Amino acid sequence: MSYFVYILECNDGTLYTGITKDIEKRLDEHNNKDKGAKYTKARRPVKLLYEEKAEDRSVASKREYSIKKLSRVKKLQLINKSL
Repeated sequence: MSYFVYILECNDGTLYTGITKDIEKRLDEHNNKDKGAKYTKARRPVKLLYEEKAEDRSVASKREYSIKKLSRVKKLQLINKSL
């Protein structure tokens, strides 16, 4: 089963990176449910800016980690390249 790495923009302008199997479900959780990440609960609403498919959880987790290490500028460059 495929996984996705995603970047959200929070209401306060910050960026959040995560992984999921179902982008639409996870976005709904971030915006409307208690299952959303603690970080995004206080920064709702969030919007999806970037998604990238990964072949499995291991690849997705490694890619998430590498994106999280990027500066904000580099993350925005990654997002802009995907548009």
